[in-house]
Parts: sequence; C-alpha cells; structure tokens
Amino acid sequence: MSRLVILDNEAVQALRTPAHPKHNRVLSHIQVVANRKKRAMPVSLAVPTAVRVEAGWDRTSAAWAFPNHLRIADIALDPARANSAAVIRSDTGVSIADAHIGAAVEGLLNVDITVITSDPHDIRKVAGDRTITVVAV
Repeated sequence: MSRLVILDNEAVQALRTPAHPKHNRVLSHIQVVANRKKRAMPVSLAVPTAVRVEAGWDRTSAAWAFPNHLRIADIALDPARANSAAVIRSDTGVSIADAHIGAAVEGLLNVDITVITSDPHDIRKVAGDRTITVVAV
C-alpha cells in the first residue's frame, strides 16, 4: 500500500516563504516524505487544484519557485470529483478547497492518506467515514 500526503491551503502558503510562521512545521513533514522515498517507501505529495487556487499558487510564478521544486502533484477537479465536492460542500458547509480535498480522499482507494492542514475539524468532516491521518499545523 502507498501513502499520499495532501496539503491544504495554509500548508501550501507556508511553503511559499520561510517567513511564514508555519513554514518550518510544514517543511519538516515534507522532509519526512522525502526520507521515506529514499528508503523506497511509496510516498507522494499532492495538492488539489482548488487548494492551489485558494492559496494563489501559480506554478509559472517565480514567487512559488521553492514549492515548485518539491514535486507536489496536482489532484485535478475533474467532473466526477466536482460532483462529489459539490455534495460534500452542500452537506458540510466547508470551503470549496476543503470539499475538493474530501472528494480526492473519497476517490483514492487502497492508499493511506495524510492531510496536512490548519483546520483538522473541517478535514475530518470532509473525510466522512474514510480513515485518514490528519496533521495539524
């Protein structure tokens, strides 16, 4: 089984600059992922595209050079995930970005999921019955 680490809005913003008060905490979690990859453990990093939009992460901007080097994959908001996210948002009242995280979690089977977030309550809501690890920053 593989592990996927998903970043929320504040985790993404924290990576942008070392001046962010949560930069070091988020970076330490990213370093754990990198160390596990070196030991051939299947671990990857991802960010839902709605989270990138909310955080203002433009992959073509020089201001985002550091996060761009971290090999963080996008989780697209395709039609199926958009439908799922719409239901999650309607049922829970969370942000669009958090609903996209929920839709991503819902669609990833046979994967251990960790979400790095500043709002563990909302992430637990969007995960529904799915068991995930929530890391608060």
